[in-house]
Order: sequence, then structure tokens, then C-alpha cells
Amino acid sequence: MPCSAVTLSLATITAIVATALLAIAFSTDNWVYYEVRRNQIQNAVNQRSQTSVLEQMNKYFYFTRTKGLFRICYPKDRPPAVETYLSPVETHCMNVDYFFLDPENHTHEFSEDAMTRLHMGRSTIALFIVSFFVMFIAFWTGVAGCWRRSPGNITATAILVLLACLLSAGAMGFWHGVEYYEKERVVGDEFYQQWNSILKDNTRISYDWSFFMAWTGVAFSLVSAILFSGAAICLRGEREREEALNMQYLMPVYPQKQQYAYAGYPALNSYPSGPYYHGQQQQQQQQQPQYAGHYNY
Repeated sequence: MPCSAVTLSLATITAIVATALLAIAFSTDNWVYYEVRRNQIQNAVNQRSQTSVLEQMNKYFYFTRTKGLFRICYPKDRPPAVETYLSPVETHCMNVDYFFLDPENHTHEFSEDAMTRLHMGRSTIALFIVSFFVMFIAFWTGVAGCWRRSPGNITATAILVLLACLLSAGAMGFWHGVEYYEKERVVGDEFYQQWNSILKDNTRISYDWSFFMAWTGVAFSLVSAILFSGAAICLRGEREREEALNMQYLMPVYPQKQQYAYAGYPALNSYPSGPYYHGQQQQQQQQQPQYAGHYNY
């Protein structure tokens, strides 16, 4: 089996897997898991007599939740002070507000760090959408390349898949930037930096399966781009070999000129050089010696 067929098959499979993984991660809400131990928080508040913490216990960040790119969902208890709705997977969720439409100009009161975090969050969504669009274009160039067995189309597909990989990796980088600002900068009382010590001590934060699925999709897209590049190289080599083989059949074969001397005929080079005139043979016969009709012994 030609190497182009194998590499094209593997490249196509990995591209489909990469797109599916990124799409699932993009649309699900299990990027970060916040496990809040509310019973331990209440016990610690009662021991320290901190009534201010009890007043904040109804806020959403005092409840166990999962956070995605678009929603914050509550798999256990729901915060009574927040309006939620049922997501497609039957969990109660609330939307993450990126303030794309801000008629009341709420962002005017944000600090510089809060605005930086907001812009990185918007960039995460935008880069993922652009990467999906580039992967869609790569699908059609790949189909055309496989149909025509064109190294140029397959090379273009490899470049597009690599571009989609870089865009999705950039989106993941911006997402980690958002995470860094939420943990290390002052961007709002609902984020880790401004939590009180009791909430910090009784909250466990961990990455969830959507996060790992997203990075796996980025890795698969990189492998797919490499395989498409290898398939283009294989196709180019196979085409060159086919053209060289076809040229052997198209080259004309000319017979070599050779001099042959047959028995009873003089060789070609035995004739006198120069042009031949009429009567030349008769003159040669007259120059030959004449013999008598009988011989004297």
C-alpha cells in the first residue's frame, strides 16, 4: 500500500478526532471544578463567631460548582440568590457574562486588571470560533486533495490544520491567563484572590475533564498537521516516480546505423567516393583487360 494512502487515512482520522474533542470541550461546562465544603465552613464560622461570613454564604461562590467557557453549573445545591436554568445536560446553571452587549456600561467601573481578564476571556471565545472556521475550510481542501490526489491541496490542508492548532492553542493560553488573573489579581470579590481565609481553606479547585479534552484536541490537531505534511511529501514522490516511468515509454528509440557487407556484394566503403555519373560503370568495364575467347596453354 502506498505511504500516501496510509498517512492520509491517519491524518483524516486525527483531524476528525481533534475537531470533535475541541467542539465537545468548547460546549461543555466542566473545565474547573470547585468543591466547597459548606459544613466545614459553617463549623469554622461558628467557632470564630464571624457573622460576616454567614451573611455571604448565599453567594454562588460558596457552593460546589463546575465552570466552563459559557456557564457555571451547580451539580449539588443551588444558590438561592442566583437565578439559574436547566442546561442541556439537566444541571442548574448560570451564564458567564462577557459583557459583549453592555448598554448600561458596567465595565466602566472595572479596574485595569478586571478589564484585562475580560478581554482575555473574550479572546478565548473568539480564537476557538476562528479555529473551527479554519478547520472547516481545511476539511474541503482535504476532500479535494484526496479526490484529485493533489500534493498542493494536501499541503494547503496541512497548513490550515496547523493554523487551527495554533489558534486553539492560543485560545487555551488566553484561558490560562484568565485563570491566572482570577487567582493572583484583584478582579472581583467572587474570585480566589479576594476570598476570605475560611473559604480558601475549605475549597478544593481542580481541572475537570473538559479542560483535558481541550488540550488533547490541540495535540491531535498538531499530529494531524504533521501527518498531512507527510502525506503531501509521499504524494509528490509517487507522482515524480509515475512521471519518470511514463517518460520511459514516451522516449523514441532510433535504430543505429551500421555497415553490413553481404556475401557477393562489396562493402559500402569499397565504392569510390564522389558523385556517380551516367556511363561511369561502362567506362570502368572498358578499362578492364580484354581476354581472348580461347586460352593458349
